[in-house]
Amino acid sequence: MAGMTSCSVQKQNIASKAKLPNKKEVLEVAERANLYFMNKWPDSGKEIVGKKVWPSNLWTRAVYYEGLMALYAIDPKKEYYQYALDWSQKHNWDMMRGTYTRNADHQACGQTYIDLYEIDGRKNPERIKNVKAAMDSMIATDKVDDWWWIDALQMSMPIFTKLGRITGEQKYFDRNYEMYAFTKYKHGGNGLYNQADKIWWRDKSFVPPYKEPNGEDCYWSRGNGWVVAALAKTLHDTPKSDPHYHEYLTDYKDLLSALLPVQREDGFWNVSLHDPGNFGGKEMTGTALFVYGMAYGINNNLIDRKTYLPVLIRAWNAIVRDSVQPNGFLGWVQGTGKEPRDGQPLSAVKEPDFEDYGLGCLLLAASEVYKLN
Repeated sequence: MAGMTSCSVQKQNIASKAKLPNKKEVLEVAERANLYFMNKWPDSGKEIVGKKVWPSNLWTRAVYYEGLMALYAIDPKKEYYQYALDWSQKHNWDMMRGTYTRNADHQACGQTYIDLYEIDGRKNPERIKNVKAAMDSMIATDKVDDWWWIDALQMSMPIFTKLGRITGEQKYFDRNYEMYAFTKYKHGGNGLYNQADKIWWRDKSFVPPYKEPNGEDCYWSRGNGWVVAALAKTLHDTPKSDPHYHEYLTDYKDLLSALLPVQREDGFWNVSLHDPGNFGGKEMTGTALFVYGMAYGINNNLIDRKTYLPVLIRAWNAIVRDSVQPNGFLGWVQGTGKEPRDGQPLSAVKEPDFEDYGLGCLLLAASEVYKLN
């Protein structure tokens, strides 16, 4: 893909004059959105009823609790901890569909179980018993092709690396890479990562010759947001001495750089990164995940502050201005799916089929924006 356009450079120059988000205001936005959700769902274990009935430890709710744990880390309110604890206990600290599931969507809840285990000083091993059993059962086989869609990277990679950090056992880091590498290099024929554009196809349905209406590859915004989040979390827990740390870091930095020239004028990213005309418009979830990844990189000295800070500030300000409504409801959230057309059209008032993961993405972003100095 070509380098940054003059328009992109101009956007950064304008954004460079923007002020760093005020910490109190960032926290207020996160608290307002989270309060709206907690008030709507006072029973954390209540099933989710839509086209079918879902247990509340499915992936969408798991992403929300990831965000809540990130919010708790910067604003440790007892009610946040209790809300997550109640949810975990109601599901007996188990995976959706049972302990030995290999499906990353079913495993995502384990990230919060591990966080709660650590918050309590690792005094309650029953909190991670099932999580560990699930990942150990995967490691006990030679199968490494489970992550056939890129969303799976965010749902499961952080579990492997968290367990690796906690236990000190290299097997978790090794299997994490083996599965990541299969997704990157082999799924869909030649992998789901486009080495030329530095962006990921969502799954094998979108590898060439599939094209967007404008002839470009289909790069779904939120899907690539999941990859950004997965890599940020993987880098956080993987030792720098690990043989694959540098590859994770390179992929992370390359993906972030590929986002720079395709940011919208208003600060958001489109649902289709290379075809702004295919359901073009504001979209919060992918944008929030990109903000999270960029802010994390700046806070941990992984990427160039001068380059990325103006970009993420513009995106964060856009989310605050257009997505987070006065009552805490989140607009411009694409519903569940796998491509630009899913859940369309979007608006400031349209309620997606699941509202929880969008809030999780926002809280992840807020937690890192809050830390910016």
